[in-house]
Amino acid sequence: MRALTYHGPHRVSVDNMPDPTIEAADDIILRVTATAICGSDLHLYRGKIPSTEHGDIFGHEFMGEVVEAGSGVTKVAKGDRVVIPFVIACGDCFFCHLHQYAACETTNSGRGAILNPKKITPPAALFGFSHLYGGIPGGQAEYVRVPKANAGPFKVPDTLSDEKVLFLSDILPTAWQAVQNAEVKQGSSVAIFGAGPVGLLSAACARLAGAEQIFMIDHHNYRLAFARERYGVIPINFDENDDPAAWIIENTKGHRGVDAVIDAVGFEAKGSLTETVLSNLKLEGSSGKALRQCIAAVRRGGIVSVPGVYAGFIHGFLFGDAFDKGLTFKMGQTHVHAYLPDLLKLIEQGHLKPEEIVTHHMPLEEAARGYEIFEKRQEDCRKIILVPGMASAQATV
Repeated sequence: MRALTYHGPHRVSVDNMPDPTIEAADDIILRVTATAICGSDLHLYRGKIPSTEHGDIFGHEFMGEVVEAGSGVTKVAKGDRVVIPFVIACGDCFFCHLHQYAACETTNSGRGAILNPKKITPPAALFGFSHLYGGIPGGQAEYVRVPKANAGPFKVPDTLSDEKVLFLSDILPTAWQAVQNAEVKQGSSVAIFGAGPVGLLSAACARLAGAEQIFMIDHHNYRLAFARERYGVIPINFDENDDPAAWIIENTKGHRGVDAVIDAVGFEAKGSLTETVLSNLKLEGSSGKALRQCIAAVRRGGIVSVPGVYAGFIHGFLFGDAFDKGLTFKMGQTHVHAYLPDLLKLIEQGHLKPEEIVTHHMPLEEAARGYEIFEKRQEDCRKIILVPGMASAQATV
């Protein structure tokens, strides 16, 4: 089969790889019909995630058709059209029974990103996201083995196109959980840092939840313009205003700040010179720039919701400010499985249209070029869908 593989920082290619096979009774083999490049994939692409190895297959947003099922698979069958959650959960451990699927105790043979040696078990395995999270081959490929098929694959109706349901695999439930964690409700004010795919869909979910005022902060005007036109956000360009939090405070009721903030940027936020030096020396794992702005922008007693990926140590976290303001932090990988039925209904009813953020459809064979376009924000790129077998002439929509 053909698959996108890693060969070092900024070096990926589509290569011939062995076809996946059934390894456990509850495995399925999926023929991938659509997959996407995620912002989290860029962390791998840039070499920022340890334990990413030569030949690893990337991709954790994918869907397709079941072409083979193990003897123990009862929930799906050959021919079913399914979306695959990026989190691999068993469905039957302590955390899965709590619907905290990203904390599944049984699927990850790695250690996760936690440095504390006293942790008991790693978090759930993830598709295509380094050997810290299980080393499971990802879905930017023609075929993929899907473990725990009685818990993960989610059937979707043939009446909805791939692009309408593909993002149920990750970014839509991630945005939904971020908004749920932020406790956005009718009349809320919220600031979203980052206008990438998760930030944009967070704005969509916040608007659906009844948010009255949505600030969005990003470096790219084309993304901010889309968010303003589609979701009615108040855009702030970080390059033109290096202290968005101060401006947000001045433009909220009582000059108190927003009720909640969503950090959809994560650990690669452009930080200070000190942070850059510390990162280059491997003395710091994450930039605290976005988090510091979040802490500053939210009102006392507010919530900081963090769907953005963080790893390792953070310089200048300002924990004292967070304590003084009585803030609540909610964060972590997404418990995808818990949200899929409700989100599918919202898509079917037309309340959520995740496909509207897509700017590019490209053949899987051109995935390396897709990574370059996405990383460098070329061609006003917001989101790329890769399609195995697609002709090059249809590349951009």
